[in-house]
Amino acid sequence: QLQFVESGGGLVQAGGSLRLSCAASGGTFSVNHMGWFRQAPGKERELVASISSNYATTYADSVKGRFTISRDNAKKTVYLQMNSLNTEDTAVYYCNAGGSTISLRTGVLRGSWGQGTQVTVSS
Repeated sequence: QLQFVESGGGLVQAGGSLRLSCAASGGTFSVNHMGWFRQAPGKERELVASISSNYATTYADSVKGRFTISRDNAKKTVYLQMNSLNTEDTAVYYCNAGGSTISLRTGVLRGSWGQGTQVTVSS
């Protein structure tokens, strides 16, 4: 089963940027759809961006135009470039894998959850 280590989070002022990384191990990375998820305090975990094995991307409406997901199969790593951050983006960010975007959205996942990386946006 795939395992993930997320990094790159931190404290940033509103309007700032961060780049998150997620390194995978223990499975076949390139064939999977990869997703970035986030969980804010008191809220359910939500899918914010996904990228397919052939690099097609989808985004939640709340981050569209501000976040960019990308992947490097040689490094078994997926990235999330986050620009124009606002306080509503404050959350713990996680990555995981699935067979399709629908699988990512419905929780049919191929990896175990990592520790996540905390993103805090101050006003």
